[in-house]
Amino acid sequence: MNTPLPIPSRAHTVSVVSNADLHCHSTLSDGTLTPEALAQRAVANGVALWALTDHDEVGGQQRALDAALALGLPYLTGVEISVSFAGRVVHIVGLGFDHHNTALIEGLHATRGGREQRARDMAAGLAQVGIHGTFEGALTFVGNPELISRTHFARFLVEAGHCHDVNEVFRRYLTEGKPGYVEHRWARLGDAVRWIREAGGAAVIAHPARYAFTPTEEYALITEFMAHGGQGIEVVTGSHSAAEAVKYAQTALEFDLFASRGSDFHSPEESRVDLGRLDGLSGRLKPIWQVLEHRVHWPACV
Repeated sequence: MNTPLPIPSRAHTVSVVSNADLHCHSTLSDGTLTPEALAQRAVANGVALWALTDHDEVGGQQRALDAALALGLPYLTGVEISVSFAGRVVHIVGLGFDHHNTALIEGLHATRGGREQRARDMAAGLAQVGIHGTFEGALTFVGNPELISRTHFARFLVEAGHCHDVNEVFRRYLTEGKPGYVEHRWARLGDAVRWIREAGGAAVIAHPARYAFTPTEEYALITEFMAHGGQGIEVVTGSHSAAEAVKYAQTALEFDLFASRGSDFHSPEESRVDLGRLDGLSGRLKPIWQVLEHRVHWPACV
């Protein structure tokens, strides 16, 4: 049986939130900090509304929620779901859902399936160019073995001295056409949006500039996403330039989408933008947290 989320008594205060960070990752997926450490960092950096959005995993949600409320930080549940669209991997962030929802949990479990075989195939490709032991090495960086990813391989290759940083690893070994790249078939766009919506949440297209879609492909993504019930798009995020933030602010206005904001923080050593240290959303935009005000978990002291 799914557990209903409580209705907060102070939901109206969400309208004054400016420093919301609704995209980051913990050791439950490919981040380097625990949910508890992230909550502490969010508070230290002045975050006023926070969501942990681990890849294809909600196992850290209760820990993040408990830690946030203990620190007086309002919290929205979150997840980042990998989907396949137009031959690329696209990420859909879910916010404000019931993290006990059975269909969502089962869908995410199915999406994670196949990551181990993909990782072993990646290791085999790297072995062919003389880099051995990468599967076992990547596992030493994994908090959740079901979510072994390219990032874990990258961290191992840096530690082993093959590259200077994770960005160099991706360029040389882990992007399409390189020795360690292996495609994985992720969830369908419609399934991901449906899981989020049926669990009571809102779906958001994550960091749209990263996909390098043509205008036609991007239009197809947005319109199909909306047809399935998707409601938001990330405008300000750690991987967007100032010009890209302006572009996707206009996209949000053009398609009447809610705007989201999130650092996509993974690690103090690796991330371009620290948790909560983002530019603000334009006042012309409708923040996604306004449509989710009844889904915010508020600390007792609020």
